[in-house]
Amino acid sequence: MHAIDRLSFDRRVDALFDRFTRPGSPGAVVGVMQDGALLLSRGYGLASIEHGVPIAPTTRLRIASVTKQFTVTAALMLAEDGLLSLDEPPHTYLPELPPLPVTLDQMMRNSSGLPDFLELLRLGGHGLDRPCRAEDLIAAIARNRHLNFPPGSRFLYSNTNFLLLGLIVERLAGQRLHELLATRIFAPLGMTRTLLHPSLDTPVPDLATGYLQNPDGSVRRAPHAYPQGGEGGLISTVEDLLIWSRHFDRPVLQPADLAQRLTTPAPLSSGAANAYLRGLERGQLRGLATIGHGGLWPGFRTEFLRVPDARLTVVVIANLGSIDPHRLARAVAVEALRDAKAPALAPAPAAIAAPAIEALAGTYVNEAEPSLFDLAWRDGEPTVIQNGMPFALAPRGDGWLAAVRGAFEFALRLPASGDTLEVALGAGRVLPFRRLPYRDPPPADLAGRYHAADCEATWTIVPVDRGFAVNVAGPLVTGGPAWPVRGVTSDLIEIETPSPWLTVTQMAGVERDAAGAITGLAVSTGRIKRMLFTRVAPG
Repeated sequence: MHAIDRLSFDRRVDALFDRFTRPGSPGAVVGVMQDGALLLSRGYGLASIEHGVPIAPTTRLRIASVTKQFTVTAALMLAEDGLLSLDEPPHTYLPELPPLPVTLDQMMRNSSGLPDFLELLRLGGHGLDRPCRAEDLIAAIARNRHLNFPPGSRFLYSNTNFLLLGLIVERLAGQRLHELLATRIFAPLGMTRTLLHPSLDTPVPDLATGYLQNPDGSVRRAPHAYPQGGEGGLISTVEDLLIWSRHFDRPVLQPADLAQRLTTPAPLSSGAANAYLRGLERGQLRGLATIGHGGLWPGFRTEFLRVPDARLTVVVIANLGSIDPHRLARAVAVEALRDAKAPALAPAPAAIAAPAIEALAGTYVNEAEPSLFDLAWRDGEPTVIQNGMPFALAPRGDGWLAAVRGAFEFALRLPASGDTLEVALGAGRVLPFRRLPYRDPPPADLAGRYHAADCEATWTIVPVDRGFAVNVAGPLVTGGPAWPVRGVTSDLIEIETPSPWLTVTQMAGVERDAAGAITGLAVSTGRIKRMLFTRVAPG
């Protein structure tokens, strides 16, 4: 860029982040690189409200799942060294795990079907705000025999895949993951501000504090007490992540084709495309292919975005949970590409008008999946709430509205009329969801005690005023707030899990024997599908 173009670009980016510069606000830091030149590196808001410390390009923040590509890189290095095979199952290297027909390559691509260990523990009443040891996480994975689907047949995001990859790297390399990453990746690239820091107790210089936003707009410190590893434990800066991105264009590390190995796609077993690569995901920005990954941890959100054809990288890291780096990074990329000579951005798809969504607003269900979502017009855009999580929809340009959310498969096609929506859920699956005119009450015979060996959780469903609630006990916790139960259809219920960070929901299909008696619940969450809770005692 010429000097005056750079000045214009800086001011346009400042405008995108201006709302985070008000006094007392956490904020974000953004870094932009094109053709190896640093176009912008700037912080907005406070790294620490308590101490009035501003966010700067050198501020360290937790980058959460952006860690995954580095864990995969370490595993690929060991494969090149002849220490592991990507076609082997994880129990080959971690014999304490059950023998499941999953390969390391499927784990790298989030197509293994292994349930997310965070969800396994949550079903037993344990959350990120409660203290936990690394051994507890491994035990949760080791007791599970459940697969969400035949390995390789679908994509479903799971932190289990990358926690295990990190442990396999440690076992085979004979050193801790943070040591291997430091010596084989960070030091050779000059990423001096990046480290894997499993412990949450040890102070880290220049590390920002993470915050959550309260309903009244005020903020509070984000609670989190889980140790982190290969799935999300990295602390870094925007400038270090730009250095990492530059390595995709100018390889330094071995193997020399590392970037290609990370970004080469592999179809699912059905032949359908899998947008998740190896610790990275591919997407599009106004007609241009993108490669990148997001990160989410209580109080921290990250977006690492590459636009290879434009030789452009944008990194945004925030220390406030309500900030959306996914959108901000793409908005910054659009501004940068306005000033670029080539390639040109495609026109933005036509916006959807509020009446088109408002006419279809309501609750939609597919009992066979099972899956439920609410569709509404909210904050000026189409919004879906699924499993308790709201996300926006945006026109994809082909008649579909897709989730504005990384590493997530959800798109719907708007009909001219009617109460059925076609919803694409990945792996080539397009399912009909019907609008519910009303919700049925929970089944009258629902009360009882249910147990799932795969997560060692026991749910006791008890009658309460006008319905039922779940008292939860798991391997790490007993007691806590009861989980409300809501009916959906005659034998499908929705169960809410309250949390200081995120309140989520899960679906449970009621299973019955030939005589009509309840035998169990098939429970589906965002990252666990149809896990059986067997009824061990009636109410």
